[in-house]
Amino acid sequence: MKLNIVLVNPEIPQNTGNIARTCAAIGAKLHLVHPLGFSISEKALKRAGLDYWDKLEIEEHISFDAFLQKYLPEKNNMFFVTTKGKHVYTEPNYKEMDEIFILFGRETKGLPEDILKKYLDKTIRIPMRKTLRSLNLSNSVAIVAYDICRQKDFENLEEISNYF
Repeated sequence: MKLNIVLVNPEIPQNTGNIARTCAAIGAKLHLVHPLGFSISEKALKRAGLDYWDKLEIEEHISFDAFLQKYLPEKNNMFFVTTKGKHVYTEPNYKEMDEIFILFGRETKGLPEDILKKYLDKTIRIPMRKTLRSLNLSNSVAIVAYDICRQKDFENLEEISNYF
């Protein structure tokens, strides 16, 4: 399985650092779509990712349009995570998919509304109480990514721990 986590215009370096660590832990490729709200060399970003940066595959894109032109949503298993998603993130059958792209928008605005409307059937959401706005971006990535790993029987991940 090839899992791609796509961050479109992330704003908070600590979130991106935490997401990078999650990607390294599960072997997912991290896509960073510019503009970013921080420098890739920012201390907070590196600190949050700790020593995982060399264990991570990262691809940067100059814009969201450039990303969508390279990886066409119509030809790829691409899902857009939004609080307004049509489907719950557990609904798609990821097990049969070889390569998967999971897209997350910026912390303050999410993904562009025109894209969400265009690909409405590919939108997914994490259920939560209606009185709250959203979950933290790093937590959202971990929730969705680990469910995909679970559906794939944790392929290539260590399941059994050597206790003590």
